[in-house]
Amino acid sequence: MKRARDYGIEIGILHPGIHNAITDVPGVKVGHVTITEGDSINTGVTAILPHAGNIFQEKVPAAMYIGNGFGKLTGYPQVEELGNIETPVILTNTLSVPTAADALIDYTFSFRENVNVWSVNPVVGETNDGMLNNIRKRAVTKEHVLQAIHDADTGMVTEGNTGAGTGTVCFGFKGGIGTASRVLPGSEGGYTVGVLVQTNFGGILEINGVPVGRELGKYKFSNIEDKYREDGSCMIVIMTNAPLSPGSLKRLAKRSILGMAKTGGTASNSSGDFAIAVSTAEELRIPYSSKSKLQEATVLRNDELDMLFEAVIEATEEAIINSLFAAETKTGRFKVRIESLPVEKTLDIMRRYGRIK
Repeated sequence: MKRARDYGIEIGILHPGIHNAITDVPGVKVGHVTITEGDSINTGVTAILPHAGNIFQEKVPAAMYIGNGFGKLTGYPQVEELGNIETPVILTNTLSVPTAADALIDYTFSFRENVNVWSVNPVVGETNDGMLNNIRKRAVTKEHVLQAIHDADTGMVTEGNTGAGTGTVCFGFKGGIGTASRVLPGSEGGYTVGVLVQTNFGGILEINGVPVGRELGKYKFSNIEDKYREDGSCMIVIMTNAPLSPGSLKRLAKRSILGMAKTGGTASNSSGDFAIAVSTAEELRIPYSSKSKLQEATVLRNDELDMLFEAVIEATEEAIINSLFAAETKTGRFKVRIESLPVEKTLDIMRRYGRIK
């Protein structure tokens, strides 16, 4: 499956990493489990691991930002208070959040070092795939979640109709999982910013500044009378090896919403748009217990964040567009059929606007 960049659509000014994926950040792993049964079940799980070790024992700095809060993101209060996460990040459908949280507790308890752990803060994000999936059946099991974690790996990341993106809809077209990355120049630290998105939202699609949705005649508010709505959600997961404090990570998470806006997303009333930003810098890991009363850390100054802001905006924008290019037409429950982005028509539009290299 070709991605936006394969067609000559180059978003932004910074260069992507080797895989142009969140896994370009060293140590980050991604795993998917896709669940399909006939036309009625189209859902799944996506797991993102900041490192391969015991995350509860080696917590990582983190922050969350709410673009629009119509959602069920678990773990937010403790992350907001303490500035770290202690489990993998799981993405799934809205009604499977409790199941995924329960599975993360099981996963945490599976480590021998965690035998005396009495409290776990599972981090689970979601979008509502009920248009293509019989969401009330709650097909996701704890075994599916644990399998996604077990299967997580570095390298290329499958996009489109996979994992938590199996049944999602974006801008009226088939959405899904998308990913992208940016690498800063060596003079700016050479840090990598990787983004993975679960796209299930609406608006007026733009690709690299081109009004593709309007040109295709498919966009929100195109006909006020037909009440056209795609008001799902967008989950944005950001990983970087830059040594950032929780405060700086929150600022990074905020900028990812600008990347979503550049694609034409409008953060509608019933859209749950959340960003989770994590620093994987090994020197910033937070031990569960320590003999020292002090936690020493060296982090980037605020003055050094501008290029990281640019990187996360570009990577978020491209990840969302990649989710559309990778997705395939899907028929769901009640024979609802969601077409994929018409690639050739889209490329013709991009050429007319002179935005393909």
